[in-house]
Amino acid sequence: MSKRLLRLVLSLSLLLACVLPVAAQNGVAIDPETCIECHEDTLSLADFGNSVHGQNACTSCHVEVSELEAHLEGEAMPGPVKCVRCHKKETAEHYASVHKLNDVSCADCHFDIHTHTYWKGDKTKVIEKCVTCHDDHEDYLDSIHGQAVTAGNQDSAACNDCHNLHEIKPLGDPESHENRQFHTTVCLQCHDNTEMMERNGVFNVAVKTYMDSYHGKTYRLGYPGLVAGCADCHTSHKVLPHDNPAASTNEANLVETCAQCHENATTLFTKFYAHGEHDKDKYPLLYYTFVAMTGLLVSTFAVFWIHTLLWMFRGFVENREKKIALMEGNYHAIPEAHKIYRRFSRRHVFLHFLVIISFLGLSLTGLPLKFAAQPWASTLMDMIGGAYAASIIHRFCAVITFVYFAGAIGMTIHFLFVREDVKGNFLIRLFGPDSLCPNLRDIRDVTAMVRWFLFRGPKPTFERWTYWEKFDFIAVFWGMFAIGGSGLMLWFPELFGSFLPGWMFNVATIIHSDEALLATGFIFTVHFFNTHGRPEKFPMDFVIFNGEMTKEEFIEERGDQWKRYEQDGTLEEYVKPKPSGVLYDFFFKAFGFAAVTIGLALVVLMVYAFTHGGGH
Repeated sequence: MSKRLLRLVLSLSLLLACVLPVAAQNGVAIDPETCIECHEDTLSLADFGNSVHGQNACTSCHVEVSELEAHLEGEAMPGPVKCVRCHKKETAEHYASVHKLNDVSCADCHFDIHTHTYWKGDKTKVIEKCVTCHDDHEDYLDSIHGQAVTAGNQDSAACNDCHNLHEIKPLGDPESHENRQFHTTVCLQCHDNTEMMERNGVFNVAVKTYMDSYHGKTYRLGYPGLVAGCADCHTSHKVLPHDNPAASTNEANLVETCAQCHENATTLFTKFYAHGEHDKDKYPLLYYTFVAMTGLLVSTFAVFWIHTLLWMFRGFVENREKKIALMEGNYHAIPEAHKIYRRFSRRHVFLHFLVIISFLGLSLTGLPLKFAAQPWASTLMDMIGGAYAASIIHRFCAVITFVYFAGAIGMTIHFLFVREDVKGNFLIRLFGPDSLCPNLRDIRDVTAMVRWFLFRGPKPTFERWTYWEKFDFIAVFWGMFAIGGSGLMLWFPELFGSFLPGWMFNVATIIHSDEALLATGFIFTVHFFNTHGRPEKFPMDFVIFNGEMTKEEFIEERGDQWKRYEQDGTLEEYVKPKPSGVLYDFFFKAFGFAAVTIGLALVVLMVYAFTHGGGH
């Protein structure tokens, strides 16, 4: 074929190409068949026609070839292809990717651009692309994910499932927030899909058990850098079944795996149930611990909330009766009714102050973790200063708790063995009227109180300590062993893990969480009512802040104690010549109202959590 004839044929082809749907930048397109007449040594017309770009003209990409004659003369030569002209979304993602930062262009992955076919979600094609550059891919190909994809399971994770196709973000510093979050977030995409996990026979409660753990709750609150993520235990690419000797979660490798965070981890330490749940068959110990703690919570709240409701109604009726009696002139007036007597000493007030500080601090920092799934939890945690600050505050308040507990122990020993103003031997002191130890009188008081609730008898008169005050005091001892003991285990896991099996931490977590919930709910509802909310004391009783009570309060609330002091001739020893100072009262009353307000606000948040599916 002569050169003139060839030019004629190419010119006719050029005219035909102008009607193709995809045009070049200047409106001129060239039929691929025309181009291949010269480029048949590098490209097959059939292969190009079957590719994703087969419906396009060559000049759709090679826009510089606007004049065929100039191209044949070597003047209009194609430059680098700008994929953005058609692939705007993909290009935008690529520009925000780590590939762009490392000068990886479209053609570096799509090197088969002229023969590239639709991938149709075939993850093996993605892997084939990635392994051409990432020569450290053996771990992934040998993993349970890689093996499954190779075998044709499109549910299994391939490179793009974790890293995306084009928007492959740089992870940066291994300890950065983005990096640490990535360790878990990408895993949740698949493992939180119950249907996918079930059809693949995968342990489908891994996400729930992780999210219920300390690690998962802290991650959910927005602080993944403080805890272990999925990849920290299972690795990023070499994920293997735990019975595989090479698996990071294999029993033989667990010490090394745990030691990444817990440097002094031991074989006993690794007995921890990483994904333990309250399953009777799989984890009977955890199941029965949970049942026991739940039973304790339900029974305690049931008894005392009923007690509170009955008292609330009966106290309301009593106040009305007093008002009517006063209106009719039948109210019994007590001489010197406002004379002040001392009920508590300064050390009692100081210890109670420590109790309030520590309890509020523990509640404010512990409840967001308990209810991490709630939207208010992350907000409250951020207000505190974050999970790390919360952990410091929580531990500091725990130390205060041990301090006031030690103070209570010291005062108890002093009362039983040292004090000279308390008469009688050890047993008399232990079960006497000035002791906080329960005795037979408390049974009579409870019975009389219930009869009063039901309008079956008069309101009982009490000694120095009522049965509900004794319960509060003894609860501190129980709480120190339950909350304090479990809290110490969770605070120093490596120490306790050196001589206790790891599953003890699972048990400690259940006990600590549920007992703390019991204590918080009890204090902010039952105790607040008994102390401040009952009709005869509402809105607040300040006796624990200033240690003072009037003669009228003394006789009406603790009539038997008053009679005993009268008989002993010791009443005058408890008279206070003047009330506490103005500034003192102002500070403690403001503090008291603030404490009650915070407590009641936390009750509202807890109720909201339980009514909106967050009571875990």
